[in-house]
Amino acid sequence: MITLQRRQLVGHDILLARHGNHICSMRVDRGNGRVVALLDDGTVDSAPNLISPGLRLPDTFRSVIREDWKFFAALSAIGTGVGGLIMAVAWNFSSTVMSPETIQLMSTYASY
Repeated sequence: MITLQRRQLVGHDILLARHGNHICSMRVDRGNGRVVALLDDGTVDSAPNLISPGLRLPDTFRSVIREDWKFFAALSAIGTGVGGLIMAVAWNFSSTVMSPETIQLMSTYASY
């Protein structure tokens, strides 16, 4: 079940426990799964962002979109295509059912 909650960064806690107030800034290196900290003496330290590499973290909204963007793009394209097809069929059907005077009246007045 997708919970869509924010992931807790374990690396932040590890670095805070190691260095405390000596940390100037921290950043997340998502490619390597680590948190990198710049210390006040100019050195750099890093910590892993996962407790266990096989641990399955809860999905977030961004992770779902990042993994399934092709599916959502295809779904949007299909919806647009079906909507366009329905409008074309409705336009064609309306021209066969209504008289040309009624169609002209509906297209000239803004209230319709």
